[in-house]
Amino acid sequence: MARVLCQAIVKEYAAGARAVEDVSLDIADGELLVLVGPSGCGKSTLLRIIAGLETPTSGTLRIGDAVVNDLSPQQRNVAMVFQDYALYPHMTVRRNLEFPLRMRRMGRADIDAKVAHTAQLLDLSPLLERLPKQLSGGQRQRVAMGRALVREPSVSLLDEPLSNLDAKLRVQVRAEIAELQRRTGTTMIYVTHDQVEAMTLGQRVAVLDRGRLQQVAPPAELYDRPLNTFVAGFLGSPPMNLLRASVSRIAGGLALRVGEQSTGLALNGAGASVPLEGWDLGCVTTVGVRPEAVDFETAGATAAGLRATVEHVELLGHETLVHTRLAGGGEEPQRLVSRVQGTQAPAPGSVVRLRPAITGLHFFDAQGMALRPKG
Repeated sequence: MARVLCQAIVKEYAAGARAVEDVSLDIADGELLVLVGPSGCGKSTLLRIIAGLETPTSGTLRIGDAVVNDLSPQQRNVAMVFQDYALYPHMTVRRNLEFPLRMRRMGRADIDAKVAHTAQLLDLSPLLERLPKQLSGGQRQRVAMGRALVREPSVSLLDEPLSNLDAKLRVQVRAEIAELQRRTGTTMIYVTHDQVEAMTLGQRVAVLDRGRLQQVAPPAELYDRPLNTFVAGFLGSPPMNLLRASVSRIAGGLALRVGEQSTGLALNGAGASVPLEGWDLGCVTTVGVRPEAVDFETAGATAAGLRATVEHVELLGHETLVHTRLAGGGEEPQRLVSRVQGTQAPAPGSVVRLRPAITGLHFFDAQGMALRPKG
């Protein structure tokens, strides 16, 4: 195991296109860090730089105490797991696990001991004499993990390893990876575009967009305190509602104005957690609110709240997502999703009044940066 330190890493291709832009990351020894972002944001490129498969244009990369910019992948003692498993189809599971050890010319007794230990760790012992084609997708992914771990690398790198699995298997293997990392204490860097994987797996999550690092924090902090509108709108399922809006102080709370509509939001005793006097509300151009922080009622269009029309309802069993279009939006109507428990929801086409919880509001300025109360 080892610490990984990226210092001002840049990767530039032909014609000046930059896949990675001045990324600095400090990944602790034994940490599971997830790199997440949309397709083409540079996360896989950064992983390949750490693996030694790509050379950074500038910046310094350290693994443990050593600068590894000029070291080959073999000299870095890192292992990489790809999304397509990359197993040798003509070799049994045992032979696939043995392969990296035989390449190191390790003795037979040591190979047998390490393979047996890894197979037991990953519940592969009954499968050792099978070929990859005789395994399920989840079993093949465990073999790929085993081949990476059997040689006890300093760092394990996983590039979207679950993308080829169905939804049920993804949940199962995701839990297995998290448990494996906890038991082995391996430094692990995991790349995904799936923000659910990022939130459930990572001890910390690094969010990338267009090659730039947007925020690095534990999952709960990313969810509750996003630094900008990109992070706010990327994380969460569904993500945070981001409304073009302004806010102002009124007696006992706030006035929220969205398009042609305005509604008052009372503190209702929550003033201790909403220090309104610390906010520079004149800078607010975007207001964010999570779906679970939006209530609504259907009883009459004159009720308090923002008037909206229900466009679509998603019944998920344990909860329901209500997609609405706010009234008075002109040519660019604004939409908002609310999350309610169970299956009770208004019918599409009905008019509702939406009431965001004042304690669930997030404020962003014209540059998309989160505003924080002063003091």
